[in-house]
Amino acid sequence: MENSMKITIKDVADLAGVSFKTVSRVINNEGSVKPDTLEKVNQAIRELNYHPNNAARNLAGSRTFSLGFIYNNPNAYYVIDMQNGILDECREKGYELLIHPCEGSDESIIDEIRRMVKRSQLSGLIICPPLSENPHMMAQLSDLDIQFIRIVSGSEEPGQSASPCVLIHDREAAETITEHLIAQQHKKIAFISGEKDHRSTFERQQGFINAMQRHQLLVDPTWLIDGQYSFDSGVKGAQQLLALSNPPTAIFACNDEIAAGALFAARLNGVKVPEQLSIAGFEDSPFSRQTIPKLTTAAQPTRDIARQATNFLIRNIVAQRQQTASKIISHQHYLPKLVLRDSTQALAPVQR
Repeated sequence: MENSMKITIKDVADLAGVSFKTVSRVINNEGSVKPDTLEKVNQAIRELNYHPNNAARNLAGSRTFSLGFIYNNPNAYYVIDMQNGILDECREKGYELLIHPCEGSDESIIDEIRRMVKRSQLSGLIICPPLSENPHMMAQLSDLDIQFIRIVSGSEEPGQSASPCVLIHDREAAETITEHLIAQQHKKIAFISGEKDHRSTFERQQGFINAMQRHQLLVDPTWLIDGQYSFDSGVKGAQQLLALSNPPTAIFACNDEIAAGALFAARLNGVKVPEQLSIAGFEDSPFSRQTIPKLTTAAQPTRDIARQATNFLIRNIVAQRQQTASKIISHQHYLPKLVLRDSTQALAPVQR
């Protein structure tokens, strides 16, 4: 390991049989290297365990090789997966990462971000929901001289802003989950939401409503429960539903943590899942795999999405540095996939 500290970019060039400048292009992710040459250089980097000296790179000019991850999301699983996905891509591309939690409702947040960007000489920012979905905040952020990428729930960006983003098709995925429950002969389906300041809450609830209306099924207002993205919210919401004189036969929870809470509430009330009540979640978080039974859900691999967003951002930074604006990407899309597990099953016929 000590020898790896002495490895230089020239050593990589010699092993790969290419020029010093070619290795520099690969390290800086400039995108102008042929695929076979790129593979030779990356192989040499791996064999030599070479790590770019970011301090030297940053001192070489005004360009920096550091990114910032800004979040105000209270979901620990989500934030950790985001961090790991961003770090995966940063390590591969030779970038450093600054992680910056913040309070989204703080009016001074833009000044806080501006100071952070200047102090740390960041090249770009990755911003996740719900902060990334605040149009007022994003309009102010656009005034800063920095590239950024947002992760946003929806199939199209609210307000049709030109700022780059990764769009998560939550509504379409929620329709698929609801269609699955309907195909299992459930007609009385409830929905427990997350916080209203998350666009994912609106998108997932709208997908649920769309599927129900498409099959001309009643969306009973008493089966639409306002909640939060938490286990306790799932417990309270399910208890409220199970106490109704006409309770639902299935619950679609806005995320897996809520669904796990609903499953716990069903057990407390002596209701068997899935025999008497089907429960589905969303996101395919660890909660969905740690329950008994495991939860039917929609796979939204946050780590992969974060890595994709970071790759997207770095490519845009490189395009800007090379003054090739035509290569700057505006939007990418991701559709969560249905994952069938044991928490849902066909509704048993009514005994007469």
